[in-house]
Formats: sequence, structure tokens, C-alpha cells
Amino acid sequence: MGGCFCIPGEPSLSLGPGKETPSKDPAISSEFTSSPEDKEKCFLPQNMTPDLTLSFSVKSRSRRCVNGPLQEAARRRLWALENEDQEVRALFKDLSARLVGIQSQKAQFLLTFKTMEEIWKFSTYLNLGYVSACLEHLLFDHKYWLNCRLVEDTEIQVSVDDKDLETIHLGLLTQEGHFFCRAMCSVAQPAEKEGECLTLCENELISVKIAEGGSEWEGMSLVTGQRGLVPVSALEPLPLPFHQWFLKNYPGSCGLSRKRDSTDPCQIGRGKCKAWKGYEREEKDELNFRRGESIDIIGFVIPGLQWFIGKSTCSGEVGFVPTRNIDPDSYSPMSKNSAFFSDEERCSLWVLESDRKAESASFLHTLAHTDITSVYRLSGFESIQNLPNDLSASQPEGFKEARPGGSWEEHQAAGSGQSSSSEDSSLEDELLSAASDSYHLPEPDDLDDPELLMDLHGGQEEEEAENFAPILAFLDHEGYADHFKSLYDFSFSFLTSSFYSFSEEDELVAYLEASRKWAKWSHMTWAHARLCFLLGRLSVRKVKLSQARVYFEEAIHILSGAFGDLALVAALYINLAAIYLRQRLRHKGSVLLEKAGALLACLPDRESSAKNELDVVAYVLRQGIAAGSCPLEARACFLAIRLLLRLGRYEEVLPFAERLQLLSGHPPASDTVATILSFLYDKKYLPHLAVASVRQRGPQSAQGMSLSIWQVHLVLQNATKLLGVPSPSWNEVSPLACPALRQALAACEEQAERHPQRALCLILSKVYLQHRSPDGAIYYLSQASMLGQLLSEQEAFESSLCLAWAYLLASQAKKALDILDPLLHSLKETESVTQKGVVHNLLGLALEGEGRVNRAAKSYFRALNGAREMGDMRNQAVTLANLGHLTLKSWAQQLARDYLLQAVRLYCELQASVETDMELVQVLLWLAQVLVHGRQLASGRLCYEMALLFGLRHRHLKSQLQVTKSLCHFYSSVSPNPEACITYHEHWLTLAQQLRDREMEGRLLESLGQLYRNLNTARSLRRSLTCIKESLRIFIDLGERDKATEAWLGAGRLHYLMQEDELVELYLQAAIQKALKSEEPSLALKLYEEAGDVFFNGTRHRHRAVEYYRAGAVPLARRLKAVRTELRIFNKLTELQISLEGYDKALEFATLAARLSTVTGDQRQELVAFHRLATVYYSLNMYEMAEDCYLKTLSLCPAWLQSPKEALYYAKVYYRLGRLTFYQLKDAHDATEYLWLALAAAVLLGDEELQETIRNGLDNVCQSPLWHSSPSGRSSERARWLSGGGLAL
Repeated sequence: MGGCFCIPGEPSLSLGPGKETPSKDPAISSEFTSSPEDKEKCFLPQNMTPDLTLSFSVKSRSRRCVNGPLQEAARRRLWALENEDQEVRALFKDLSARLVGIQSQKAQFLLTFKTMEEIWKFSTYLNLGYVSACLEHLLFDHKYWLNCRLVEDTEIQVSVDDKDLETIHLGLLTQEGHFFCRAMCSVAQPAEKEGECLTLCENELISVKIAEGGSEWEGMSLVTGQRGLVPVSALEPLPLPFHQWFLKNYPGSCGLSRKRDSTDPCQIGRGKCKAWKGYEREEKDELNFRRGESIDIIGFVIPGLQWFIGKSTCSGEVGFVPTRNIDPDSYSPMSKNSAFFSDEERCSLWVLESDRKAESASFLHTLAHTDITSVYRLSGFESIQNLPNDLSASQPEGFKEARPGGSWEEHQAAGSGQSSSSEDSSLEDELLSAASDSYHLPEPDDLDDPELLMDLHGGQEEEEAENFAPILAFLDHEGYADHFKSLYDFSFSFLTSSFYSFSEEDELVAYLEASRKWAKWSHMTWAHARLCFLLGRLSVRKVKLSQARVYFEEAIHILSGAFGDLALVAALYINLAAIYLRQRLRHKGSVLLEKAGALLACLPDRESSAKNELDVVAYVLRQGIAAGSCPLEARACFLAIRLLLRLGRYEEVLPFAERLQLLSGHPPASDTVATILSFLYDKKYLPHLAVASVRQRGPQSAQGMSLSIWQVHLVLQNATKLLGVPSPSWNEVSPLACPALRQALAACEEQAERHPQRALCLILSKVYLQHRSPDGAIYYLSQASMLGQLLSEQEAFESSLCLAWAYLLASQAKKALDILDPLLHSLKETESVTQKGVVHNLLGLALEGEGRVNRAAKSYFRALNGAREMGDMRNQAVTLANLGHLTLKSWAQQLARDYLLQAVRLYCELQASVETDMELVQVLLWLAQVLVHGRQLASGRLCYEMALLFGLRHRHLKSQLQVTKSLCHFYSSVSPNPEACITYHEHWLTLAQQLRDREMEGRLLESLGQLYRNLNTARSLRRSLTCIKESLRIFIDLGERDKATEAWLGAGRLHYLMQEDELVELYLQAAIQKALKSEEPSLALKLYEEAGDVFFNGTRHRHRAVEYYRAGAVPLARRLKAVRTELRIFNKLTELQISLEGYDKALEFATLAARLSTVTGDQRQELVAFHRLATVYYSLNMYEMAEDCYLKTLSLCPAWLQSPKEALYYAKVYYRLGRLTFYQLKDAHDATEYLWLALAAAVLLGDEELQETIRNGLDNVCQSPLWHSSPSGRSSERARWLSGGGLAL
């Protein structure tokens, strides 16, 4: 896992596949080799790009392409975070960047930086792959982390523009005004500016300060320490922020000679080498050799160092050898990523302390603990009946078959295959083991070897020679001996071992000084040198540096180039070099500094002897930076890390550890540095980085199992920080820990550690059950069951019960019965009542799941009897609740109520705990269900509200969610109460926000908006609008177009109700345009109609509906051939025009509606259309046409009246026809016929009032002059185009 970004000029000790071979000077990049004019321009601050674009893509490792579904899921998640970006800002704050904006469509982040430290840290995290890993935490949900195959196959590749990053880097350097550069060419001092300008050599390092408005800046050479002006055009800033930070925080000379030869080696080497050029020594500690002579390398040769320690094969002499005089192709090169020269060095860098091991083991035991062997399980508790449909996507490899044998061994083989070493590493180990010369620092063969314990108070008074003989004999051993180790170590252990009898340090110093004199007089070289070394160390301890320097110089002079005790020589040179650096004696100790650096860096397994050794390490690192030597830089970083860890200066370790990890390449050479980084990130409260660094581990170390378990502990602690949980609770395990848990499980399998292996399987099963993925839980519990059988009967019993419970939660009761029946049979010979009760209870749950109610009840009663026999009130309560649930499902309401009430009473007598109170919540919900069904609404409501109180008491979100849903249903459907319903919907919304369920939050906001709208007050409408707009934002974020368009429309309706007319069109048009842009004509048609309905159903601006109906909906309906929709729209248009008294338009729409109704095949739609047409004709005074249309509608009615509604329709239409023919058509006889038919329908209807109205009408007609003036009706004279089956529309 790692980003594809690299800072220009970033050197690496290892080359990944497909990468180009670096040049001999990897610190200098082609991106920085530009013309002087361009280089001068790059320093200008106005060229700085303020924002950096970080792009990402989700790729499949196996297919080597973009994973489309995951990329889309990540993009949608990012879209949801655009408006609420607090989580993204917190993430990038951990990554030392500042978020400017999110571009979800392009899968990009816009970042900026204000300081050099920010860009340095961010670029480091990017190269280490931490940014990629942290984006996984941000963009993927639990389903991703539970799918082990998907996690292993997926990588997020991130990229930035290197040019932009370089420009920002240079701009920030310029902004700070003080930074470090390299001379691109030699610069001579002009004669006219003698004494003002600085003379430089090519590649020389310079510390510069910007002088505004000039082409020359103030500079100081790190080689000579001289100051002067330097031309800007000759400078190239060091491209790596780490180098800038280090040189600023650890100032000093880099110590490279101006006459440095350019033929230095470029790889770490060991073994034998040949001299391509002879050398005559200038100091006694240097080695004479001739051209072509073979030299044994003692330790290693490291590029960038001017010396190494060698042994002449001809003379057998040992001394310092100048690196430039040997052929770099003549020795055996080591792997480039070896900052560690031996496995001992690698392991000693960071060892997991015993207390941390014990804490992690205890944590693992606590997390895996289960009470299933003693506590009964409640039916439906943690129920996962409604499982997601895509569970198969989250199944780890091997879920389908988890059996002993083939798949189990294959799983182990896969694990061991992943941890196998490469050919390169085995070759390196062979080279390491081959170096067995006598000059490799030895380890004591016998840790119990007695040391010389001195008690020489009497000798100090007389100072007689014989009193000093023991110490002189002890110290005058030529070469190294095991008992000298305490003299050279870091902790001054010789004060409490060899010289324990001196209570005062001053007494010891006086004694050692006297001994030094006797050794000098006696010409005892080694005793003299070691005594000077001890006196020097004690002087440093008292911060008497000048005195210490004299002792160390004397010791080196006495040894006169002798290397018999290499540990002593190294300690002397390094301690003296540290003093020279501290006292800034550059002129005196330049050569000694180079030699001390070689002793410090080139000798493997060398123990530190002084705290101020860090100054020499910093000197060596400056040397590596100046020489562009990545191997030397990596070695110095390792030495700095080891020393700072021993000193407990953890804050200072982090930059060196990150740099070493970068130089180690991808994947890192060892998990040791990654482990240190995890530890440090955890201490600095950087949870994203702590979790990411655990995932970046390399091969397993010797501490594999215990280290992996500690890392699981660390990941879980930091995952709770990421989730914002104030106090970690191990009842729930974050799915982010799944990769670390699987790593730990693989380590345990490799070392055949069955106890922790079983515990890890139980923890992983808990994660899968927690997130409703039972197949994953069953897979790991099957492994736990097999391991339990190999461990003990108790663990086998516990694992089997856990597996049976998982099957029950997965609704696989038959498989649970297959486990429980043999378990019950095996318990017949035992006297464990509790264990039998546990099995009987689970057996009852399994039988209930199989629908075998009678047998389930018997099992529950046996479990209940066992619990009563043991006096276990909680188990009694659980069994009674299970019986209540069983009878509730069997519709025995009264019996269920009695059992559940007994269970509630027992729970109330128990001591409160989270587990028992959550069980009580479930029981109260069942009891409320029974009471509500029995119409005891007040008691049912009380049970619901008590259950909610218990959930609130323990801040248990899931139980609160379940109870709140029930209360919302109760107050909306069972006992309607709008105010209470709104209150509980608000609480439900709060829970959804705490659970970070955006989809649920959007649906609830939509429901709340409707509830507030139903109250229909000014305040409630405003609140409704707020809810709808919030839901709109969420639906847009989630990419749910249909829901989003409904929210747009809802907002438009509310603005209409609130008489904010200027915003109504805005929201309605926004909804329609979204549908049109997405090319969904069906959705657009629906939206046009609903937008028109806003005005159609309102009281203001009703004419605006015509635009949406006629110009928008009708063309789309015709295009989609949606005849019924078109008919409905024309009916609405007709009714609208009638209400607006636009009868001509109404006639047009009504005619079109009637025409469409004849082709739908639906007589009811046809009847409605012709009735509206008749109404329009009547309004236009076209009475004959109106009569014809009314008669057409009556012809569409059934011949026999089938319902009161039909009778009422007949009565009203015939009454209307009677009045129309009498008053408008002046036909009294036809009017009486219509009225008699209306009266007949009214009589069938039994409506006395209607009958009276019709009779009055008949009386009026019969008594009118028109009745007597015409002997018969004239209906035959009037046209019957429609009712008579004649002309069609």
C-alpha cells in the first residue's frame, strides 16, 4: 500500500520493480538541474502555487486496473463529505496538510501548506504510503474491512504534481529566509570583492540567508565555517525537507575535505578488497599497503565515509584505510536496504518490554472472554434475521468450508508462503554469517564469568606498587576480554561492579589517577589506555570536557595505532570526537572526526558508550547528506534512533525513524522501524497514522506473535479515538482492526501458539457478528472449535457453544441442533447443572427456530429448573423471557404477558449492568407489544418509555434506536399524537447522526418535514422547510436522484405554502432540470405533473400550473406513449380552466381528454372525461351538446345499479338533465321524464331530502304553462351525436 508520489530527488536504498536505476548521486535530481536564470526565478515567492491537488484512484492489485465499484463508492462517500468536511479536515490535520476543498467528481483534494514542517511531514507520509492507508479509513465502511480478500487486493494510489510541490517547497524556503543549498559549480572570490565573497567548491553545502533585492545572498560554508556573499545563480536548494530540517536543528560542520576524491564506492561492502593505489600512512593508526595488495575489511565499507578499518593480508597489521584507494568492485556488495548490519542490531533496536507483553496478553484474554458457558442467551437478542443481501461479498477466504484437513492446512500454507524471505535477503544473511573474523565485536561466551571486584582502600594511603598490581593486571590484557564490557557500556556499570567499594566518585577518580601513574611508570600500555579512558568518562560525567579530552588524547597516543581491543579504540575515538564537536575544535580534529565516524558507522553490534555520542552520529549524517550517500544516511538514522530510544528522547526519534523507513524502500526491509513508528504515533496521539503504520509492516520479526498482539491492542485503542469514543469499551471491536487481527492470527499459526490463536478467532468472530455478517463469524468460530478440542474440554465446550449461538443468529437452527444434541448427551454423566441449563436454553432457541414449539417449551422449562436449582436469577429471567417470546409467537397473549411480567420483575431485582439492562430492554419491547395488542395502550406506552430510559442510561445507541422506532410507530399509527411523534422522530434523527448513517438521516429528515408540514403553522412550516433542505443535501451527497428530486419539489411546495413565491419556481425548475440532464424522461414527466399540482391544488397563481402541464408534461407523455398520464393531465387542465372561467380552453382540453378516454379501454375514465365535457358545454350555453354528453356518461354506467354511489350519480345527473331541458331547452315533457328517473334513483338510495327536492322540481314543471302548451317532448328533434352512437369526437 503506498502512494505513487515522490518528492523530486527523493533517494531510496531499494529499487522497486519497473523503476529506473538511480544515478551515482541520487540526491541530485534532474528536476533541479536548471539554468541559473530559471533557478533564480524559482526563488521568487510570487511563483508559489498556493494549492496542491491530491488525486486518488482505487485499484485492484490482481487485475492491475481501477476497481470500478469501489472507485464509485469512494467517490460517493467523498461527495457526502463535501458539505460536512470536519472528518476530512481532521484527517489531513494528522497528515500535516490543510484542506482547501474537495472535488468529489474528480476524486481530488485541494491542499495547502503554511510551513516547511507541514510540507516535509506530508511528503514523508505520502511516500511511506500512510496517506493511501488513511484514505481507506476515510472512504470505506465496515463491509470493506470485513472482506479480507478485497482488503488484500485493493490499494489506493495517490498522486500529486511534482512541479507544484517543488514550487511550494521553494516558496516556503524563501518565506522562511534561512535554508541550505548546494553549490552547483565552483565559485572563486572576485578580486574587487576580496574578503566579502565566499569561495566555494562544487557540491559544497552552504547555509544561506536571503538578502532582498539582490543577486547575492549571505552564506556560510558547512565545510570551512567561513562566511561571505554567494551568487544566487550558483545555488541549488537541498530538495529534501528532511535535510533542511536536520541541518537547521543539528548545526555543525559536515567535515568533507575540499580535496575529496570522486572515486568513492556507491554500495556497502564487506569481505576482502584490493588496493588500486598504494598508501603511505600519515598517522600511526593508518595502514600501509601497496597497489594490488589484498585487504580484509573489518566490519563494512560505507559510501560517503573517507575511511574504513582494514587488515593487511600480507603484514597482518590493522589500521584505517582510505576508501578512495581501494577498488569498489573488488569487495562483496551488500543489499542496498541494509541499515542493519546483523540480525542482532535489527532486533535490539526495539524490543517489546515484558510489561507490554503481559498487558497485551491480558488485553487479548479480556477481549476474547465470553460468559456463554454460564449465562443463558435471550431469544432475538443481537438478532440478525434481516441480513443484507450481499453477505457473500464480505466472506473471507474459506468461509464456505471451515473443516479440519485440507482447507485448514492450505490456510496455514498461505500464511507461511507470505512470510517467506526472498533470495536477496537469504544472500544477505549468508554474507553476514560469513564475516566471522576476530575483529567483529564479540559477545560474552559465558554471562556468569566472574569479574574483578576491587576493595583497595588501604592501598590509596601508602600508594605502594603492590597495592595496584591487581587492577593493573586486570586492565593490562592485550585485546578484548568479556569482563571489559562493563567498562565500555552506556550505563557506567563498572561503578557498581568492578569498583563497587568506592562510595564516593572522587575517591575512585583519585584511585584511578594513581593507578594511571603506576601504569605509565610500568609501561603497561593497555592498562594505561584503559585507565585514561575511565578517567575521561568520569570527567565527561562531571561535564569537565577539557580534562576528559586530555585523557582521551593520551589514551589514543599511548595505543599508538594498536587495534587489539577494537571496542576500546572505538569508544576512545567516538568520545573524543564528541568533545571536539561540542568544543568546536574543527581545526584540530577534522581527521579524527572522519575516523571516529568510520568506527561508529562501520562496526556492527557496537554498544554505545556515551550520551554525547549523538553529536558524532549527527556529524556522520551531515556527512551522508553532503556526499549524497543514501546508505550512510540510513546507517546514521539507525544509530540516532537506537541512541535516542535508549536516552528516552522519544520526541526526537520520529523524524529519523520516518527517514529510515523511507530509505528502506517498499516494502520496508524490516518491521522493526514500522513498529517504532506505530509506538511513536500512538504517543503523539495521531490515531490515523498509528493504524496506517501497523498496516505497513514488513516481514515478521522474531517477536512475531507478541508484537502482533501488541499491535492489535494499539490499533483498537486508536480506532476508538478515530470514532470519537470518550472511553474505550471492548464490548465492540472496530472493523479497522481486522487486518491487524488477521496478521496476529497468521503469526500465531506460524508459531503454533494455540491459546492466542483461539482467542484471536473468537475476537474476529465477535467483529463479524457485531456487523451482521454471520458467515464470517461461523468461519472463525469453526477454527476456534477445532483449536478448543486440541486444548481442553472446557475450551472445546465453550467454542462449541459459541459456534451454535452463531448458527442461531444466522437463522441456521438445524446446524445449531447438530452441535447442541451431542453436547447435551456428553453432559449426562456430569453434575454441572449450569452447563446443562445453558445447553437446554440454546436447544430451546434452536427448536423454536425449527418451529417445534412443544419441544422448545420443554427445553426452556428444563433450563428454568436448572437456573432455579442454582439460584441464578438472571438465567431465570432469561428463560422466562424466552418462554414469553415463544408464547407470543404462538398468539397466546395472556400467557406471554404473565411470563414476560415475571421476567421483568426478576430483572428489576438484579444488580444493574449494561448486559442485563439491554436484555431488559428487549423484554420490555415484547411486553409492550403484548399490551398494545390487548389495547392496554397506557401500559404499553409505559413499557416503551422505560425501555428507552434504560438505553439512555447506558448510552447504548442500538437499543435506543430499536425502542425509538417502536415509539414512533406507536404515536403515528396506534395512538396518534403528532407532537409526541415529532419528539421521538427528532431523537431518532439524533441517533442516526451519532451512528453516522447518512441514508437513515435523510429518510428521517424527510419524514420530519412531512410531520411538521401537517401541523400547518408558520413555525412548523419553517421547521419543515429546514428538514427538507437538510434531507436534500444528504440525498445529493448519497447520489439518490429520485429522493433528491422529491426533496426539491417538497421545498418548492413549502415555499408556496409560506407565500415565498420568488423561490417556488427556483426549486421546482431545479428538480425538473436535474431529471432532464440525467436523461430520465419518466422522472421528468412525473416532476412536471407534480410541479403543476403545487399550483393546481393551491389557492394562488393557479394559472401557472398550465405551463407545467401543457408545455412540459403533455409532450413527454406523448413521447413516452403514456396515454393514461396524458388523459389525467388533460382532465386537470379542464378542471383548472373551468375554475378560472376559461371555457374556450376548457372545451379544447375536455375534448382532447374525451378523445383519449375512448382508447384507454377504461369506462370509468371515459365517464369522467365526458362528464367534464358536458360541464364545459353547459358553461358555454351549448345545452344540446351538454345534454348529449350527460346521456353519454349515463350510457357508460352499468345497466343495474350496484352501489349507493352509482344510485346517487344517477339521481344527480338525471336531476341536472331535468332542469337543463326545462329551463334552457324549454321542454317540459322531457324534463319530467328525466326527473322521474332521478326520483327513482333517489328512492333506491333512500335519501328523503333528495327525493323531496326532486318532487318539488316535478311539481314546478307540471304546474308551469310550458307543460300545457306542448302536448309531448321534442327530444327526437335534438341531435344525439354521442349518446346515440353516431359521430365520434
